[in-house]
Formats: sequence, structure tokens, C-alpha cells
Amino acid sequence: MSAVGALPSVPLAPYPTAVEDLFRLRAAIGGGPRLLIKRDDTIGFAFGGNKVRKLRFVAADAVRHQADTLITSGGVQSNHARVTAAAAAKLGLHCVLVANGEPPARHTANALLDRLLGAEVRYVPSREARAAAVADAADELRRAGRRPYVIPVGASTPLGAAAFIQATEELFEQIDPPDVIVHATSSGGTQAGLVAGCLLAGVKTRVLGISADESSPSLGRDVRRIIDGLPALLGIDRTRLEAPPIEVDDRYVGGGYGIPTDASREAIDLVARTEAIFLDPTYTAKAVAGLIDAVRRGDFRTEDTVLFWHTGGQVALFA
Repeated sequence: MSAVGALPSVPLAPYPTAVEDLFRLRAAIGGGPRLLIKRDDTIGFAFGGNKVRKLRFVAADAVRHQADTLITSGGVQSNHARVTAAAAAKLGLHCVLVANGEPPARHTANALLDRLLGAEVRYVPSREARAAAVADAADELRRAGRRPYVIPVGASTPLGAAAFIQATEELFEQIDPPDVIVHATSSGGTQAGLVAGCLLAGVKTRVLGISADESSPSLGRDVRRIIDGLPALLGIDRTRLEAPPIEVDDRYVGGGYGIPTDASREAIDLVARTEAIFLDPTYTAKAVAGLIDAVRRGDFRTEDTVLFWHTGGQVALFA
């Protein structure tokens, strides 16, 4: 058993998720490398996505600490908030979500699911206001004799990242290591786990994160910080995770977080019409826009295998 496999987890969903060839998308964008997709959008819990993998470990840690409430934060349409609320419901825990933005006049998409799952949602005016509101909620619950467990945005901690070390182990049992893994990156935990997983497996796969919001330098530092916390968690030598420079491409952010671009709209339409796969406007559409642009520019060799890791989020199409 690997060091990650020894970590406590809760069985939220069965694995592995499928790996598929994107033949028709490849043809539609003019050829280029072999294109594959890892279908974490199909995870069978709470509409799936990368956050389900993370919550398997993070929620288990909450149970280990005898928590009765999960607290986290995100935007009104946060995928992470939706999966946290679902994990809490599955485990019989209360859930408090701190959401930046106006309370919606009509609950749709993730906001609708949060309410159906029984989460208590507290609204704040900005992303900067979330941390204080989370701390206030935790203090309030402790004063009331409750046992809250605070989950950082995106569950992007070493424990959350460990889920994607396990995910790379899963991938390498399905296929030979691809030359490049492309994915959407925002809070850094998924990318940290993918980078660490490749290093621990001793493969030379590049991990290219396409930013949904943050600048490349800022996000690169976040990913590095999370990786630096993994040796202590897993009981491994730090030298095993001496990573090459973290690759983050921030050219596809456009107007900012959650604001579609012409390229991301094209990606949503093209992937749906060629592969019957749905992307979300906040994360995966911008990442596939970056992938398509790189293929069209000739950034990859024709003999390369490039895998897009679909991290879910398609519920946002219904916002």
C-alpha cells in the first residue's frame, strides 16, 4: 500500500474514472498530438468533480476529529462548496458555507444544490471578506458547544492534494504515463497532487495548469507551498518531492474569475459537439481553450500524448 493509501478516507464514490480518446476533437482542431481525457466529471457523487476526491480524505479527517460541522467558503456557485455540503449530508454533519456574492433571487445550479443538501449559507460582499466570516462562524459554533472543522477554499491543503497523488496512481494503472497532463488550476491543490504524484511515480510527465483566476507567479507559489507540506503528511523524504518549476499558464483568465471568454465559449461548444462532453464556464472551458490554443500553435509534438484532466464543474452551466 502506498503512503497515500494508508490515509483514512470515506467511501464517497467508486473509482477509477474512465480515460477516453478525443478523436473527434483532435480532428476538429486540425490534428496534432493524441488527445485523451480523464473523466472526473463522471464521478458518481454529488455531480462529481475533483473536489470529491479531496473530500474523501478531508472529510475523514473531520470525522477523526469528531467534528459535527463542516465549514468552508467559495463563490455563490462554488463546486467545492457543493461537494462539501454533500459530504456533510452523507456523513450526518451540519454544513456552513460562506459565499461571496449577493444572495440569489432564484437559486440555480450549485446554489440550488447547496440548499437541497441542507447547508447553511452565509453571504459576504467579497472574496477578501470570506476568511473573517469563516473564523466568526467557527467561533460562534464553538461557543455553542459545537465542534466545527474548517476546510480551506478548494480543500487545497496537503491532505486534499494527497487525493491527486492517489489519482495519478490510478491513471498510471490505466495507461502509460502521458507526455503532458493539462488541467484547470485555481487554488492549487489539484496541481500540487498531480505534480507530486508524477514525481513519486518517477515519470517525466509535464503538468500544465491553466489558471482560472490567479497570476502564474502567485499560483505557482501556492502549488509549491502545498507540495512542501506533503512529506510530513506522508512520512516520506523531502528530496522525493523536489519539483521542477511549477507550470501555470495565466493567459486564458480573460476578464477574471467566472467571466467567460470567446475562447472558452468556443471550447464549450466544440467539446460538446464533437465528444458530447460538457465543460463548465469557470474552470474547464478556460483550460480546454488553453489546450486547443497550444495544439493549434504547435506547442506539442505530433507523437506526444496529451491528457486533459476533466475536473468537473458542469453544474455551473445551469446557473
